[in-house]
Amino acid sequence: MTSLKHLDLKSVPCPLNVVKIKLALEKLSKNEQLIVELDKGEPEEMVLNNLKEMGCFFKQIKESKKFIKIKILNEN
Repeated sequence: MTSLKHLDLKSVPCPLNVVKIKLALEKLSKNEQLIVELDKGEPEEMVLNNLKEMGCFFKQIKESKKFIKIKILNEN
């Protein structure tokens, strides 16, 4: 069974949001998913680029004018 963890990083500056996501991912167990909300613009770019570098599988599940919501699957 897949469980979800939620991380609200709206108005959290770079690179703190990247660090918080890395810490949250380390705590996930197998098949858990992390839902992350973050501001559009630089935070979005920094986080998504970082996740790609880490080889994480993620998809955008919601977008508004000010923020996006992504789901990150932990495959460890």
